[in-house]
Amino acid sequence: MTKLGTFYGIGVGPGDPDLLTVKAIKAIKEVDVLIAPKTEKKEGSVALSIAEPYLKSDVEIVYQIFPMVKDFAESPEIFEANKNEILSILREGKNVAFLTIGDPMFYSTYIYIFRLLTEENIKIETIPGIPAFLAIASSIGKPVAFGNEILSIIPATADINEINAALEKSDSSVLMKVYKNFDEIISTLESHNMIDKSVLVSRCGLPDEKIISNISEYKGESLNYLSTIITRKNY
Repeated sequence: MTKLGTFYGIGVGPGDPDLLTVKAIKAIKEVDVLIAPKTEKKEGSVALSIAEPYLKSDVEIVYQIFPMVKDFAESPEIFEANKNEILSILREGKNVAFLTIGDPMFYSTYIYIFRLLTEENIKIETIPGIPAFLAIASSIGKPVAFGNEILSIIPATADINEINAALEKSDSSVLMKVYKNFDEIISTLESHNMIDKSVLVSRCGLPDEKIISNISEYKGESLNYLSTIITRKNY
């Protein structure tokens, strides 16, 4: 009987290949198959492009399409199909790594697959990665939080009332996935007296990275999905 392979969830960080952990690089170099997640609308995989410098020549790459959904229940059949494809590879005795931007356990597609695979009798190892907001803070020289400050990490796709409540209670905040409702987020930050302390970074660590400090002047602009705002109260 063939021994089951090991499944790895690997965080490749925000965009700069130099920010991968040593453990992540070791795993990428050793696995037989890499799962590269992508959306239906885009060619290629950002996570795979970040890991590319560390790929071994004979690694097998399997692209899997994942829908842009807020809840697994919206498209369970797609996640089930992807899980079953991974299981079939593991049953061949191959080690498989699922690559994900940032950290695997932080707003990641990997979490859905991880939950499904924990129901199976397989070995799973999750390797953390650097989230974009921490890389951004170091890059622009702005602490995310210090002392006894309360920090909120907010998906900008959430209900605006929930976003307002989180901003109201927090000294500093991170807003992620700022791309659908950018103008509304700008107005919200202005109402909380936080706009002057806000910095937006799009596609952190990638060749087309964009840093915007005068956010109010960019109302009406179209943003990439990988856009994050770091902000704090102006006091």
